[in-house]
Amino acid sequence: MNKVFIFLSLFLIILVFGIYFYTNHNKEDVIVSNTQNINTQNKSDALMIAVQSNDIETAKYLIDQGANVNMLDSLHDTPYLYAGAEGRLEILDYMYQNAEIDYDIRNRYGGNTLIPAAEKGHIDTVRLILDYGKEPIDLQNNFGYTALIEAVALGDGSEVYQDIVKLLIEHGADPTLQDNSQKSAIDYAEQYNYTSILESLKSQQ
Repeated sequence: MNKVFIFLSLFLIILVFGIYFYTNHNKEDVIVSNTQNINTQNKSDALMIAVQSNDIETAKYLIDQGANVNMLDSLHDTPYLYAGAEGRLEILDYMYQNAEIDYDIRNRYGGNTLIPAAEKGHIDTVRLILDYGKEPIDLQNNFGYTALIEAVALGDGSEVYQDIVKLLIEHGADPTLQDNSQKSAIDYAEQYNYTSILESLKSQQ
């Protein structure tokens, strides 16, 4: 009986110690451990994985360790381009403040990070990109689309796209630029009967 009691007591002590150790483990060591588990890939590959999964703390750690935010993957994405396109707001902001970003790198469609951010309705990301002012607002990709054209032509005309259009216009986007089909953001707004967006676009003419 005493042996059972002693065994149970030791087990509880070990369990409590284990819980204490786990919950008080140094946060950076946990991040390092997680990073090392990513198939021992280099820091830049690991950063892309962290961005894709929106693992904010690991992404920040890797950036601090010098991971390259401009490293192109097989889909011609970089961690920076992907963060903007997919609305990884906190990671993107950290990149702006702590990384050396190459703004000349384009995605596989010939665009910058602003164009897909606008197209996908990531309004806070669009605002952040515009506030930093590093991306050319009227850049045209391989299809001739600008961020403004994509927000109108590929959006759904809902309130978030109306607000994105207003943001882009306020920052100087040109509503008269035409894509490879000779259509402008105004043309698409008229085609889809986006009344509110059309008003915003025509207010700048």
